Amino acid sequence: MIYIVGMGPGAEEQMTGQAIRALEDSDVIVGYPVYLELLGARFREKEFLSTPMRQEVERCRMCFEEALKGKTVSLVCSGDAGIYGMASLMYELKAEYPSGEACELQVVPGITAASSGGAVLGAPIGHDFCVISLSYLLPPWETIEKRLRAAAAGDFAIVIYNPSSRRRADHLQRA
Repeated sequence: MIYIVGMGPGAEEQMTGQAIRALEDSDVIVGYPVYLELLGARFREKEFLSTPMRQEVERCRMCFEEALKGKTVSLVCSGDAGIYGMASLMYELKAEYPSGEACELQVVPGITAASSGGAVLGAPIGHDFCVISLSYLLPPWETIEKRLRAAAAGDFAIVIYNPSSRRRADHLQRA
C-alpha cells in the first residue's frame, strides 16, 4: 500500500486525522527533505527516504520499490497531494509497476495553501476563484499569462501558487 499524503501547511495540528493515521501505519515515509523535517519527532522511528528538489520522479519510484518489498509507504507533499502535489505523477508511473495490493495507491487529502492562506487573510476566496501556478516547468510563460488574463477578465479571485524562485524572481510582479 502506498499513501500519497498531503501534509497541509506542515504543522502537525494542520494535518488531517487521515494523514496522521496513514503516516502512523507506514513503515517508510518518502519526501522532500524539508517536508520530512516538518514531521518532527513523532515519526522519528519510521524509515525516512528523500531526494532533492527536481527529483520527484525518483522519489515516486522509491515508493513503488519499497512497496514491492512488502512495506507500507507514505509519500508526503505539502498542501493537498492532488493539487500541485505528487498524486498525479504517482498515477502516471503506476503503469510501470505490477498491479496488486503492494502498489495500490490511496490519496490522502491535505489542507491546501489556498485554504490555509485564505484563513490567515480572512475570507478572500469566499466566492468564485481560480488557482494559477506561476511555475513554467510544465506550461510556458505565455500560457500562464493567458490564464491570468482570462481569470482577471472573469472577475475571479486568483490564488497564485509558486509566485517566485531564483530563476523566476520577477514573475509575481509580472503577474
